[in-house]
Amino acid sequence: MLEDAAKRCRQHIVKMVHKAGAGHPGGSLSAIDLIVGLYGTQMRIDASNPNWTDRDRFVMSKGHASPAVYSILHEIGFLSQSDLDGFRTLGSVCQGHVDMKWTDGVDFSAGSLGMGLSFGIGCALASRMDEKEYNTWVMMGDGETQEGQVWEALMSASYHNLNNLNIIIDRNRIQNDDFVDVQMEIGDIASKVASFGWAVKEIDGHDMELVIDALQWASSTASPCAIIAHTVKGKGVSFMEDNPSFHGKAPNDEELMLALEELQ
Repeated sequence: MLEDAAKRCRQHIVKMVHKAGAGHPGGSLSAIDLIVGLYGTQMRIDASNPNWTDRDRFVMSKGHASPAVYSILHEIGFLSQSDLDGFRTLGSVCQGHVDMKWTDGVDFSAGSLGMGLSFGIGCALASRMDEKEYNTWVMMGDGETQEGQVWEALMSASYHNLNNLNIIIDRNRIQNDDFVDVQMEIGDIASKVASFGWAVKEIDGHDMELVIDALQWASSTASPCAIIAHTVKGKGVSFMEDNPSFHGKAPNDEELMLALEELQ
């Protein structure tokens, strides 16, 4: 079951970040149900041929949530347990931010926020120009939508009617320094994105049935689609949930044990 896979991924996430003594557990835990649903139902990929030309592309624009990506890539056979154990170490294929030069199964090298959707547009246009049928999925954070480049990209994708491009916005309401509405509230994202010509659906990003329905909707709609997923930062670990402190902090030994008990 996908819910079981998501629970295993949550365990991988907290273990990776704890072992490294650094990383971003909160946004990884908020996003993982969406990522598991996506890879479990929509993504056409092949672990034995990671550079398959016709594979679907996944762009993790909020690349600091790399533990979520590495955990699902491990579950589907791209990465080994030893790869996960090397998270954020020199020379590891699991760097702090996702990097397509280092990691099989990663299609975008992340860094500064706001760039992923523009990269996704390039992938979607390339698919059309090369007469391929692969789809591109982009995941962004809600704090990331404070970046102006995001809105230029939304306008561009609508103008080019990229029906092979879909975005998922992880609306967990917390960014690096504090709650989003303290830093710079972004308001009603759904109506704003819709005003740029996108089809939009809002869901509970932790209800797997709703997640799967939304992903299927996006795959079958003849326009660029946006899923606004309302989530909880740190979902699944009580002391991390809705807690800005765990945006980018590793659990200590005691906290790790508590987290794993809750995730059994």
